[in-house]
Amino acid sequence: MADGRRRRLSPEERVLWTTITKTIAPLQKSASEGPPPPADSPPAPPSNLVQTKSVAQTFRKGGGPPALLPLGRRERARIARGNHRIEGRLDLHGLTQSEAHNALLRFLRAAMEREARLVLVITGKGGRRAGESGVLKTQVPRWLSLPEFRPLVIGFEIAHAAHGGEGALYIRVRRKKRE
Repeated sequence: MADGRRRRLSPEERVLWTTITKTIAPLQKSASEGPPPPADSPPAPPSNLVQTKSVAQTFRKGGGPPALLPLGRRERARIARGNHRIEGRLDLHGLTQSEAHNALLRFLRAAMEREARLVLVITGKGGRRAGESGVLKTQVPRWLSLPEFRPLVIGFEIAHAAHGGEGALYIRVRRKKRE
């Protein structure tokens, strides 16, 4: 922050941070390091968080690719520079959750039919107060993990600032199956 204060993590971010930091092992233990401080037991993760496996875990077990993959670094850079075409845009501002869910499903089905590879979905940033997040900004990524969206979506990621930043998502659309 510009004034030197740090933003506090939301409860969901805190749970995610705790979950991720548990999987990290130190590279080396130094001799001066004492035993780790006792940690309070973290809160149970909310049931609405999606548990994912790494790509390596999925392929080691002989399964197919994971349901959703983030965009690669090079692809993100090409999109941000305007070298990768965005083949569709959907603005969900002003819609209720139900309307937005239905509009997103229709939009992604249509994108798949016309063989679009990359689309932009604008959710808006949401609340104006500090620490407040918009409903659609929170819900759309969750919806993309639902069974009705999995056959349509390869992956998604927060858009570059030029395309809406945290208030928008790039979504990679699956190719439709040939008959």
